Amino acid sequence: MTKPFDHIEQISLAKSHKSSHKSLLKKLKKEKNGTVDLLFSQAHDEVFECTNCMDCGNCCRTTGPMYTQKDIERVANHLKMKPGAFIEKYLRLDEDNFFVLQVVPCPFLAEDNGCSIYEARPKACKDYPHTDMRHQKGIFDLTLKNAEICPAVFNILENIKAGSLKK
Repeated sequence: MTKPFDHIEQISLAKSHKSSHKSLLKKLKKEKNGTVDLLFSQAHDEVFECTNCMDCGNCCRTTGPMYTQKDIERVANHLKMKPGAFIEKYLRLDEDNFFVLQVVPCPFLAEDNGCSIYEARPKACKDYPHTDMRHQKGIFDLTLKNAEICPAVFNILENIKAGSLKK
């Protein structure tokens, strides 16, 4: 039996490496966008070859995605609800006037870390942890925060730092 995921340990681990990760990202800011995107893409692929998100679920347990109007319509339709009823039941406006979940953990997170709306999930959930997207340099602050939430992001940064990428 595997040890259950401990998000407190993840936060502690990420914080203990935060200064080295900041230094890495500071160096990477000087590189070309394409070079940085390629490094992240390669590291992302390597890490996710041996990462099972179902073992963790910390993203769904500790944070909530932003919902666009398209997300709201898609999820509401999936749940056979009207968008207004979906908003009223599950969402709130945050300080930046974005729709986010009223509560975390996500109400659609199952005990096995599965997602009951997986096929219709918000774009922010589909894209998480954002480490295989273009223009990585523009989201370095988010990447540092996500390393405290997602073990894969932490491992991607460690992989890049170690220079152990497949050539």
